[in-house]
Amino acid sequence: MHRLLSIRPVLAVVAALLAAGAARAQAPAYNFSPVNQYNLQVSARFWNPIVRYVSQKSGVHLNLKLGRTSADTTSYVLAREVDFAFTNHLFSPERVRMGWTVFGRRNAPSVRAQIVVPADSPITRLDELAGTAVAFPGPEALLAYRVTYAQLLRRHIGVDVVFAGNMDAAFAQLIAGKARAAGANSQLVQNYYGREHKSFRVLWSSEPFDDLALMASPRVPADQVRAVAQAFFGMDKDPEGRRILAAATGLVHAQTPLSFVAAGDADYAGYRAFYASAPLDVQ
Repeated sequence: MHRLLSIRPVLAVVAALLAAGAARAQAPAYNFSPVNQYNLQVSARFWNPIVRYVSQKSGVHLNLKLGRTSADTTSYVLAREVDFAFTNHLFSPERVRMGWTVFGRRNAPSVRAQIVVPADSPITRLDELAGTAVAFPGPEALLAYRVTYAQLLRRHIGVDVVFAGNMDAAFAQLIAGKARAAGANSQLVQNYYGREHKSFRVLWSSEPFDDLALMASPRVPADQVRAVAQAFFGMDKDPEGRRILAAATGLVHAQTPLSFVAAGDADYAGYRAFYASAPLDVQ
């Protein structure tokens, strides 16, 4: 009888461990895909610590899923292989119908689409780009390609489009003389100068747009979206989170310290307005 009584606590512990293991096994893991604003190595170094932190603090397991290019990464979202994203690629009318929602954004100044040339380039006007090669990150880059190329189309300036894969590669094409200009994002122009000390002259700049959005798929339960959101928003208030954010800020030479804040769909009305009047070639 005493032996049976002594075994019961052990059995209870084993049962609890098995139940906890089963719960962990059943807990879903979600893929998180941020668009490749930098080259693949820098993008992974930027996001991996953030994703690990958010997973730990929220209790919602996130996997970083990055493609080789920004277009590849967005293709995962469109193929419904991703549950959370950091992007501005989902605001066209057909993609809005996918039902993704904005829950946050990077706490950074507004960004502008820009067409830039090296600081020492003899080119000073957009019409001088006619017939030349212009580098862009890729066909999915909303500001750096769609908005900038739309401006060239509206002015009837025909150029040879060169897709480099990401913004760093587009700048590299420009610096190497393989392109005469580049479509860019103003934030990444500043970051690239901080990292590589390369200066550019801005030939054209758009109206401001809000920075990229943290978004969730309609497949993710609302309580898990809230947990992930709160983990992102709390990073700059927690010593470990601040250390990770400071390292990410330094890695890309961002102009302002990195943090995340709440946002909603209304903050991205400018993107939807662009699509409402954009040339068909960039819809």
